[in-house]
Amino acid sequence: MNYLPIFLDLRDRHCLLVGGSETAARKAELLLRAGAHVDVAAPDLHAGFAQLPHADHLTRVADAFTSELLDGKDAVIVVEEDAAVAKRVADAARARHIPVNVADKPALCSFILPSIIDRSPIMVAVSSGGESPVLARMLRARLETLVPTAYGRLSALASRYKDRVREAIKPEQRRAFWEKVFLSPVAEMVFSGRDVEAERLLDDMIRDRAAHDLARGEVYLVGAGPGNPDLLTFRALRLMQQADVIVYDRLVSQPILDMCRRDAERVYVGKERDDHAVPQEEINLMLVRLAKEGKRTLRLKGGDPFIFGRGGEEIETLVEHGVSFQVVPGITAAAGVASYAGIPLTHRDYAQSVVFVTGHLKENTFNMNWEGIAQKDQTIVIYMGLKGLPLLCEALIKHGLTAGTPAAIIQHGTLPTQRVITGDLTTLPTLAEEAGLKAPTLIIVGNVVKLREKLGWYQPGLDSGQPRTPLEAPNHLG
Repeated sequence: MNYLPIFLDLRDRHCLLVGGSETAARKAELLLRAGAHVDVAAPDLHAGFAQLPHADHLTRVADAFTSELLDGKDAVIVVEEDAAVAKRVADAARARHIPVNVADKPALCSFILPSIIDRSPIMVAVSSGGESPVLARMLRARLETLVPTAYGRLSALASRYKDRVREAIKPEQRRAFWEKVFLSPVAEMVFSGRDVEAERLLDDMIRDRAAHDLARGEVYLVGAGPGNPDLLTFRALRLMQQADVIVYDRLVSQPILDMCRRDAERVYVGKERDDHAVPQEEINLMLVRLAKEGKRTLRLKGGDPFIFGRGGEEIETLVEHGVSFQVVPGITAAAGVASYAGIPLTHRDYAQSVVFVTGHLKENTFNMNWEGIAQKDQTIVIYMGLKGLPLLCEALIKHGLTAGTPAAIIQHGTLPTQRVITGDLTTLPTLAEEAGLKAPTLIIVGNVVKLREKLGWYQPGLDSGQPRTPLEAPNHLG
């Protein structure tokens, strides 16, 4: 270990910054955020200094460094291109036993500045010992996705309750108690902004520990997006990795399922046209039962739970039975697939509104407000419309759209198996049949489809220029 990781308390302490560049301004910001008073020695200051928070705690005291500037200082940071000047400052600081950091010159440093993940009061620091700062920043970026910003609030909650826990729980039991708290719904309540509920549950756990030995169940209604694992939200990924049970349907791709907690129980409740593995009412009650058994239950849905995902029906049942839940939005097919197809849903020159509809046939007809849907300068996005595509196109023409209105159908959108077929309302059904398209698909109708050839950016089968093995199709749209 080349460095001992430590955290300096610089609140109301005095520090010296030598340098006035843009990089120096970023160093000054770190010191100010830590509560320090900063003296700066530099001939002039970059404009960034003027925008710093707590700038009233920063003073430019000299044009150049002199040893007298070290009087009363608790730390020194040097951002100086001139190696001789940098060494002179570092030597003077070391002679006075003042911690000193010299940017990009680790040999002159008595301490180094790590890449920081700030979840105050929780702090995570990543360092390469000055050998590879870019790699350290990349690692920090990865950790950022795993440490929710609300961890600071969770730590603050624990701090407020530590005296009560100390009084109520024996020393040898406290560690196990706090571990249970941090793995319980208390943490998820804080993460989702339900602090009052979190405090109420924590009060109960302190008051009667025996009654809370069984975990309190909760349902996580999570949108898995249009199939590409890269489009998951950070929150979705965290819940996927901590749930006890995964309840999923055919709209969820295998690569996304592989990212769930590996030892979690998996329950398939997939629904296809005229073939529902589990009726919706049974799914609703299943979620209630699993939660009341004390299980953290992940209801994983393709796209977004509240856009043709029947998420509203599921949480209605949860509310009726007093089951705790939270909803995590996902990227819906309309947004994700259209983006990957290079078709903007709105555009100042082509479409000023967008409407989402389902293309389910009932007795070979559609029950839709065609007058509201078939509007000029409006983009129409049709989910689950492959089977009824010829009837859809006929109806749109009948209710006011021209036969030449551009239209596209996208299969397996956002995945390496993506296919995009474009035409118009008269040609698209034939083109889709000739291409042998199969669900999942998404249909987009409107003048924005004209932009596909110009704006299409995604190359299926490639990721950052490297060949990819096709993912299993995510069964998402159709």
